[in-house]
Amino acid sequence: MAVDDAPVEERAVTALLALSGRALSLLREWVAGDPDCGVARALLTLATADRLDDAVLKEQLVRAHRDARAVGERQASLVYGVFLHTHRQYRLTADHLVGHFARWPGDEPAGLMLGAFSSCGDAAYRARGDALTERQSALAGPENWPWTSWLASTRAEQGRVREARELAVQALAQYPRSGVAAHALAHADHELGAGPASVAFLDRWLAADPHAVQLRHLNWHAALQSIACGDFPDARRRADAALARADVGMRAATNWRLLLAGQTPAGRSDPAHVRELLAAPGGMAEVFHTFNLALALAVEAATEDLHRLARRAAADERPDYREVLAPVVLALAEITAGRPGAAVDLLGGLGEQTERIGGVRVEREIVQDTLARALVDAGEHARAAGLLHHRTATRGHHTYEDLLLAARAPAPAAGPR
Repeated sequence: MAVDDAPVEERAVTALLALSGRALSLLREWVAGDPDCGVARALLTLATADRLDDAVLKEQLVRAHRDARAVGERQASLVYGVFLHTHRQYRLTADHLVGHFARWPGDEPAGLMLGAFSSCGDAAYRARGDALTERQSALAGPENWPWTSWLASTRAEQGRVREARELAVQALAQYPRSGVAAHALAHADHELGAGPASVAFLDRWLAADPHAVQLRHLNWHAALQSIACGDFPDARRRADAALARADVGMRAATNWRLLLAGQTPAGRSDPAHVRELLAAPGGMAEVFHTFNLALALAVEAATEDLHRLARRAAADERPDYREVLAPVVLALAEITAGRPGAAVDLLGGLGEQTERIGGVRVEREIVQDTLARALVDAGEHARAAGLLHHRTATRGHHTYEDLLLAARAPAPAAGPR
């Protein structure tokens, strides 16, 4: 049977697993054709949860769970996991998934929620998630492209980048439209400094699905590769053309890297918009989101805003905010104020504690970038070179790192707006 001739439920699940641009339309078609299918309704809700208010979210999932229970335990368990995940109960989701996979090994739709383990912000949970992914992938076998793709992502985040790349290539050979595998490959290629080769792959892959779920994020990865090999106009073009106003974090992460390397940034964020995001309900609910907003303020050299945010983080009862985010934000303030030595003092002692900021390796790496730039501007070039040695020695393209280590006037930000 040709893929397009398969039942809509098979095509919808495949598209969702692949993060295809067709996933939403196929899920809606599935629900419309079988409105009493709890799994269909739950997966559509999972895919659209960020657009639903709490009342609609609960209504849809209560109905989905009722319908799923009438079919079987596995369906009901899957829908309950979706309920927990969409309500951001990540620890409960992770605990539930452990039990779910024990009963239904290799259940692919449940794999869509594996991110719950890392979203807990707990190293022990992250390790449990890694072990679960490894185990389920082994049970599913090497011909199972969704699990091979998820294992590739796990290996990339563990720093086992060559293995991650091999797994991603293997998954793409089995199913070329696997968005998870394409994303894992982008992460591995970043660590390896693949440069133009990675950009070319991402452009080809996205051209085949211009509405892919990860369109903006993979363009961001391409922008980072362009920065890595010194194609700064392409990085700016991608940031301006592919990132929306709402993509504050990715835009800020691109622009701060450009500024650290002494380059002109792309289109900028409005500081007033960033302040609104911080003041909104849930504006500081997640440490990584707050960190990204701090980067946006740093790009605008909004020193006083950064000081205020650092004070809020330092007074926060959550240890990750108080012990890690606060000194990082304060270091950004010191850099925008032209005091790199103070930034070195704040960042130099954090080491691996920066993992507590959240995000993934490629996203957290910007803290190390910032420290390297501050070290050079404070006159500690040898220490900065040692900090980045693993990158300049192993990455095929590292123009960006070379520029981080280049002596220049210590003014990475472009001035307040």
